[in-house]
Amino acid sequence: MDVGLFIQYVMNGLMLGMMYALVAVGFTLFFGVLDIIKFSHGDVVTVGAFAALASFGGLNALGFKSQLVDLAVMIAIATLAMAGLGMLIARYLVMPLRSAPPLNTLLITLMLGTVLRESVRLFYPQGANPKPFPALLPRSSIDLGSFNLRLDNVLMLAAGTAVIVGLQFLLNRSKLGLAIRAVAQDEETARTMGVNFTAIVLVTFAIGSSLAAFAGVMNGLYYNEINFGMGLYLGVIGFSAAIIGGLGSIYGAILGGFLFAGLQTIGTVLLPFASAYKDVFAFAVVIAIMAWRPTGLIREKISERV
Repeated sequence: MDVGLFIQYVMNGLMLGMMYALVAVGFTLFFGVLDIIKFSHGDVVTVGAFAALASFGGLNALGFKSQLVDLAVMIAIATLAMAGLGMLIARYLVMPLRSAPPLNTLLITLMLGTVLRESVRLFYPQGANPKPFPALLPRSSIDLGSFNLRLDNVLMLAAGTAVIVGLQFLLNRSKLGLAIRAVAQDEETARTMGVNFTAIVLVTFAIGSSLAAFAGVMNGLYYNEINFGMGLYLGVIGFSAAIIGGLGSIYGAILGGFLFAGLQTIGTVLLPFASAYKDVFAFAVVIAIMAWRPTGLIREKISERV
C-alpha cells in the first residue's frame, strides 16, 4: 500500500477514535458513580448535534456572520443544554430507581433513548431527513503525495485532545475530581467524609452528557451531515469501546474508542471490495477480545462491580 494512502487511513481512524472515545468516557463516568449503564447516552449525542444546528439557524436569523462566533456559540449551547438534560435524567429518572433491580434502569434509559430519538424525528423541522451541518472550520489542506492533510481535521483532533486532557486534569487534580473518584470508589465512605452524593452524581452526568454533545458537534463537522439515528450507532460503538477498554476505567474507554476505530480502519483496508463490512469485522474482533479478556483491556482497579 502507498505510504500516503496508509497515513490517510490512520488520520481517518484517529478522527473516528476521538469521537468514539468521547462517547465511551460518558458511559464510564455514569457507571463509575452509580453502577448503571445509561443506554440513552448515544441519543444525547443526537440531541446535542441538533441543538447545535438549531442554534446555528438562530444565529443566522440574528445576522451573525462570523464562523468562529457561530461555532463557539453552537458548542456552548449544545454542551450546556445536554449538561442540563443529563442532570435532569439523573435526578428524575436514574436516581429514583437506585433501589430497583438494575434491569429497570436499563429498560428506562433504553426507552428514554427512543423518546429522544423519535422526538428529534417528529418535532425538529423535517427531522426525518438528514440535515446538512455547516462547515465552520477552515477547509484548506496540504497534499503530501496521496495523503491529504485537512486543517479542519487537525483542529478537531486538537480540540478533542484538549477536552480529554482537561477531563483528566479535572478528575485527577481538582477537589471536584477527588469527590467524583471518592464516590466511584466507596459511596458510603464518601458520604461520611462530607461529600454531597447527589450533587456529585448530577455534576458527573452533566460532564458525561456535555462530552456527548461535543462528540455530536464533531461528528457533524466531520461528515457535514447529521441525522436523527446517528446517536444509536455512536451509542453502540461507544458502549462497546467502554466495555472492551474496561468499564470503569477512563483510560480504558479512551483506548477502547481508538481501538474500535482502528479495527474499522483495518477492516476497510482488508476488505476494500466490501468496506461496508468493516463494522462486522470490528465487532467480530471485539467479541474475540472479550472472550480472551472478559474484564476488558484495562481492568477497573477501584472496586468490584456487579
